Amino acid sequence: MKIAQISPLIESVPPKAYGGTERVVSYLTEELVRLGHEVTLFASADSKTSANLVPCTPIALRFDERNLEPVAIQMAMLEEVFHRAPRFDVLHFHIDYLHLPLAVRQKVPHVATMHGRMDLPYLPIVFGKFPDAPLVSISDDQRRPLPNLNWKATIYHGLPKDLYRFQPNTGKYLAFLGRISPEKRVDRAIGIAKRTGIPLKIAAKVDRKDEQYFKEQIRPLLNDPLVEFVGEIGESEKEDFLGNALGLLFPIDWPEPFGLVMIEAFACGTPVIAYRRGSVPEVMEDGRTGFIVDPPTDDEERGLAEAAAAVRRLESLDRADVRRVFERRFTAERMARNYVALYRSLAERRDEVIDMRRKTA
Repeated sequence: MKIAQISPLIESVPPKAYGGTERVVSYLTEELVRLGHEVTLFASADSKTSANLVPCTPIALRFDERNLEPVAIQMAMLEEVFHRAPRFDVLHFHIDYLHLPLAVRQKVPHVATMHGRMDLPYLPIVFGKFPDAPLVSISDDQRRPLPNLNWKATIYHGLPKDLYRFQPNTGKYLAFLGRISPEKRVDRAIGIAKRTGIPLKIAAKVDRKDEQYFKEQIRPLLNDPLVEFVGEIGESEKEDFLGNALGLLFPIDWPEPFGLVMIEAFACGTPVIAYRRGSVPEVMEDGRTGFIVDPPTDDEERGLAEAAAAVRRLESLDRADVRRVFERRFTAERMARNYVALYRSLAERRDEVIDMRRKTA
């Protein structure tokens, strides 16, 4: 098939450091090429891909000193996408809803993967104008706020099978990987580590919008001798960081759409302690890939104590079995084949409509 992948321009594909959406776009694009499809990637010029790259900005906007408005630059990218649209069998968007006014007014099959939370108050207004736009969710839970949209499939994220090597030996520290933000609750991770007496390493990005939160709420907690703040790390550093950990802490406080870091840990054989929010019950296999802890309602201390008790059970888990779950459920090949099945379904439906119009003309 001739497939267009349209990525956000904030980060390159793959991103140089943090960037979940762009990382998934990269894994999907490369696997589609490996499977023999003709793929064109619309992304920043500093992206690295074996697909045909259409550069839509010189460098990822996050690193562009001109401080350009992302929506404006992505609108320019969309003009390029739809100018080339007749060349493709399907257009696959990863830019939330920006494409919708144009996508629904052209004939090439299209679909959009929703990578973010769907419970924001303006989304019913936006999607209410495009009720027939085909969408993909990355977990069933992600659909919960807007269940009546035109959801075509739930397709879990996947990683290249050999991206991370299996690490059989149980580590001596706990890991936190992601962003410093109120919903990710690194403060809970620190609380859990203090209750177990096990060192905690924090590899996390601090977005500009979260700098005050980091300064006022998190930085004072980093003075504990058990806590090491590593900062933002890139792809090449994750294998050692996750693989050498006793477990990954994922004490979230929001409806997580997927949680890529969980399957990154699984790929290394590292189990996860996660709070039961969002996609966690779908991604985790409780008692096998780690332990799920019920989030506290009005007793934060109880939640931390239950998480600490779960940490003490991590060494009872079979790290090789954690890796087997990853290989069965969360590889890039499985993800790509599921998307190809969807692409073919969309293309066939388009062909059926065209054929029907010809017969009735």
